[in-house]
Amino acid sequence: MSKRILMVEDTEDNRQIIRDLIATTEYELIEAPDGAAGVAAAGTHRPDLILMDIQLPVVDGYEAARRIKADPELRHIPIIAVTSYALSGDEAKALAAGCDGYVAKPFSPRELLAKIRQFLS
Repeated sequence: MSKRILMVEDTEDNRQIIRDLIATTEYELIEAPDGAAGVAAAGTHRPDLILMDIQLPVVDGYEAARRIKADPELRHIPIIAVTSYALSGDEAKALAAGCDGYVAKPFSPRELLAKIRQFLS
């Protein structure tokens, strides 16, 4: 069975980049346009990995990650923060919110794929 990745991203251009990238892999992609939808999708689909934008409408990525990690049924799912917040301290803030990895935008597709494979292998 192919592994499922949930992408929580509000920007269509970024979603398309990740869609194109995942299309080259064996993974199945689920999409959510905001943090609240991302938390709901995590509960419904039980993905194997979550790619979480931080700057999101409704609920930001930090709060969405905290909610997912607070749920005993979902806590084990690795979350990679994929964000244009690349200031000093942002990675630590993402990890403190429960993210397991961090990739700064703009990312190299190869770098992101390597990070995904690191968590899903």
